[in-house]
Amino acid sequence: MTIAILDPFSGISGDMTLGALVSVGLDPDWLRALPGRLGLEGVRVRVSPVMRSHIGCTKVDFDIPAQPHGRHLRHIQEIVDRADAPVAVKDRAMSAFRLIAEVEADMHGTTVERVHLHEVGAVDAILDIVGAVWGLSELGVSRVYCGVIPLGDGTVSTAHGVLPVPAPATLRLLEGLPVRPGPEGAGELVTPTGAALVRVLSSGPAPAYVPRRSGFGAGSREFPDRPNALRVILADSVAAGEDVEPLVHLSADLDDMTAEHVAGAAERLRELGALDVTTTPVHMKKGRVGVRLEVLARPVDTRRLEDEMFAATATLGVRRMAVERRALRREQRTVSVLGHPVRVKVATLPDGGQRGKPEFEDLRQVSRATGRSLGDVASLARAAVEQG
Repeated sequence: MTIAILDPFSGISGDMTLGALVSVGLDPDWLRALPGRLGLEGVRVRVSPVMRSHIGCTKVDFDIPAQPHGRHLRHIQEIVDRADAPVAVKDRAMSAFRLIAEVEADMHGTTVERVHLHEVGAVDAILDIVGAVWGLSELGVSRVYCGVIPLGDGTVSTAHGVLPVPAPATLRLLEGLPVRPGPEGAGELVTPTGAALVRVLSSGPAPAYVPRRSGFGAGSREFPDRPNALRVILADSVAAGEDVEPLVHLSADLDDMTAEHVAGAAERLRELGALDVTTTPVHMKKGRVGVRLEVLARPVDTRRLEDEMFAATATLGVRRMAVERRALRREQRTVSVLGHPVRVKVATLPDGGQRGKPEFEDLRQVSRATGRSLGDVASLARAAVEQG
């Protein structure tokens, strides 16, 4: 299993991440074509070799024509939707944008729909986030890990004035992640884009691994005592049970909510990044019939999902339990069935075999368009996967 380790010894930003991915094998021409695939015309991508403290790095820059000063979340969603990226890439990228929007909305006392994303709504930030998530997929990375992040110090100028480092939104995005202050005189080392990428990509500290390739993505500034760069390591995991990941199981028993309200809360938890949400009927005290709401979450998302359980349900307490999950490696492919595209989620079994599950919505569309039964379309989709 190919994993990626982010080594942010000098901080992390979106452009540093892109540069590091190119340094470890992402095709520069793929990156240069990215703006066009997102419908961002007139944007030029420059990929160049540079030196940072005598270490060869890759620097990524964007030449961008005049653009709106920031965007709302729905505008970013429209840009991401029109890309030909895998659905899993779009979902992960939008998770980052939604996370940023939620933090900004909470800090400014508004809603996610109304918040105006300034720096993160700009074209370069959109390219950074989509490019990083998609680029890792192109490199065949199954899981990402990240080391301790230095926060920097001093102040930074933003659309909201001069703010302390790390900026308030950046610090909120880093909640639940291992960080350390300084070093002294460093200034801003972590951008909101970099923080959001770590939140949605990282599974925590790296396990034992066999390094295969490493590279550096350069930042813009020069530091006298260290290279201003992000190191990325591509590796094979060798930890025992390498397909087992630590997760958190959250649960609450409810007996004073309607089924519709419970379903709405479950859907909201899924939108916020829960890996799984289930409900089970239970009998509570005095014979009352209730429902148990159970959520499976990554450790870094636990606090946010707990807060939502308190906000969206009538519970007064949420149980928390550390668990481990063994998951099959999976990828999404698109096959042609009767002249129509069908997405298929393909899982690799422990013995190396594969099992495909076509997306139901795609099956339904092909069935309606061709008059064939859902079963026939599903069989054809699975056969197309087996044929490669």
